[in-house]
Amino acid sequence: MTDPQPENHPARLSDSLRFALEGSRAQVNGVLLGKPREVDLAFVCLLAGGHLLIEDLPGVGKTTLAHALALTLGLEFQRVQFTSDLLPSDIIGVSIYERESAAFRFQSGPVFTQLLLADEINRATPKTQSALLEAMAEGQVTIDGHSRPLPQPFFVVATQNPVDFAGTYPLPDSQLDRFMMRMSLGYPDAASERAMLAAPDRRSLLERLDHRLTTQQVMELRNAVSHVLASEALIDYVQRLLEASRQHAEIRVGLSPRAGLAIVAAARAHALLHGRTHAVPEDVQLVFPHVAAHRLSLGANAQHSRSAIAAALTGSTPVR
Repeated sequence: MTDPQPENHPARLSDSLRFALEGSRAQVNGVLLGKPREVDLAFVCLLAGGHLLIEDLPGVGKTTLAHALALTLGLEFQRVQFTSDLLPSDIIGVSIYERESAAFRFQSGPVFTQLLLADEINRATPKTQSALLEAMAEGQVTIDGHSRPLPQPFFVVATQNPVDFAGTYPLPDSQLDRFMMRMSLGYPDAASERAMLAAPDRRSLLERLDHRLTTQQVMELRNAVSHVLASEALIDYVQRLLEASRQHAEIRVGLSPRAGLAIVAAARAHALLHGRTHAVPEDVQLVFPHVAAHRLSLGANAQHSRSAIAAALTGSTPVR
């Protein structure tokens, strides 16, 4: 598709930045074999300034994806293994009294990083899960009455096991809404799985990764996303999707305006990822199920899953 925007458009990337972005995608795809769409969605979520929730079975590459992103993008990385006895202070930090200075010193927690992997987030109690709310929404944490900004960019990749697994606590709607996107990785196809089995250990592959982007370049990409054109017609299309979710017979609570903002941001990031300075309906349709499904509250008479209903909404809602 021809991009009609001028060469000096603020969303048009320089050749060097475009080359670095493509190299980053290729490097992550070289680790997470056979999942180019899922890798693209992770990049979309990061560039759009959101947070990503990956729900899937153990052992399909959730942690590997997060670690590969951090190494490839040159981001500070911390991993927190969520368990039933994890406390909020184990994530955000705690003030420690020092007798020598007769004062409290703040010991920062692992949330003070650029890419935080919240592993198996639904194994922690709701109180501990909520410790991430302010960090994800505001890019800061408040401790002892003091607000402390987090490093930028700040990106949370949370993983969770399917809700029917023993020892899990379902994420409340307020927590789910903080995640821009939710996706599953699934099993690899036969060819990718065979290549994976024959390849070196995953840890060896991760050790070989190099930084393809800098923190400054990631921030430049995020800024470029904000300048990708979303036309009036595209905004009208997103609004029709929001309205359709509110009128659907199987949905108890439809999509909020915040969900609409997330859809537009993700569509812009998807357009930028594919070399365009304007978003098109196909961008919206691709990201919509991953942005919308986990935000839908189904009624008691629902016959389909949230993912199935979200996918159906894009098929039944006219583009124009």
